Amino acid sequence: MPEPIEPYEEGRAIAATGGGGATDLAMAEAETLEKTPGGPEGTGADKKPRSLWSDAWHDLRRNPIFIVSALVILFLVVISIWPSLIASGDPLDCDLSKAQEGSQPGHPFGFNGQGCDVYTRVVYGARTSVTVGVCATLGVAILGGLLGGLAGFYGGSWDGFLSRITDVFFAIPVVLGGLVLLSVVTSSTVWPVIGFMVLLGWPQISRIARGSVITAKQNDYVQAARALGASNSRMMLRHITPNAIAPVIVVATIALGTYIALEATLSYLGVGLKPPTVSWGIDISSASQYIRNAPHMLLWPAGALAITVLAFIMLGDAVRDALDPKLR
Repeated sequence: MPEPIEPYEEGRAIAATGGGGATDLAMAEAETLEKTPGGPEGTGADKKPRSLWSDAWHDLRRNPIFIVSALVILFLVVISIWPSLIASGDPLDCDLSKAQEGSQPGHPFGFNGQGCDVYTRVVYGARTSVTVGVCATLGVAILGGLLGGLAGFYGGSWDGFLSRITDVFFAIPVVLGGLVLLSVVTSSTVWPVIGFMVLLGWPQISRIARGSVITAKQNDYVQAARALGASNSRMMLRHITPNAIAPVIVVATIALGTYIALEATLSYLGVGLKPPTVSWGIDISSASQYIRNAPHMLLWPAGALAITVLAFIMLGDAVRDALDPKLR
């Protein structure tokens, strides 16, 4: 004698014996899914799928490394634009009677060998480092991305010529090249240093952009656009560049911290920025000879430089993890 079938309740299937039970269960599951907006994972037709950039932003907002590094960088940018917000003194106002003295009220970092306030010089030094890093990164990304993208898209003799040129630049040691090229520059502005970084930094971005464009132009959507008669400029701007620019952004973000460290290295060696420009590298160089008697002169600018470089590298790592689908 078959068992009685219990009354059907909304949202619940009662499996009876025989084939009818399986049918009731399937129908109930289908009705439940229809009443759930977006399906079981929230990916129904009524919800648009996220793009690469929106998906990356969704991951970045939940990454504590990105949040911490972004806050540090935001603070550096703010004090670079408005250093007087946290430092009221003049970085070039020095008093030799206070040379190498330690922390005092109103001067928490003490004084350097010329009697200048170390705290004020550290704050104003952020402007120089951030300016050099950002401008050099933008120049490298634009020049290297443009040349590498064109080489990857057109190929042929232009690609071969650019590859040989990049090989020549890769053979030049960066620090040695800076010692040779910047030793003849007498300007105390940041532009010769930025120009040197762009000159020797674009080949790396060029290689990354070339490989990314070669990979992107082989995708089906690019081939479909070509078959429909799209011009080369339209394919580059509308289809290839948005899908090939992510690796360039990742490498450029990480390289920004490297350029800041390179500026400090060249300034320490005496061929980068020159006084009266306020720079962490210049302060580290002048404080190195007093490290035993007044270590505070070296500690604070070196610490600010290390934190800044680390923040940009951490930001680049977080962006790389968010934009690289292989790491998901």
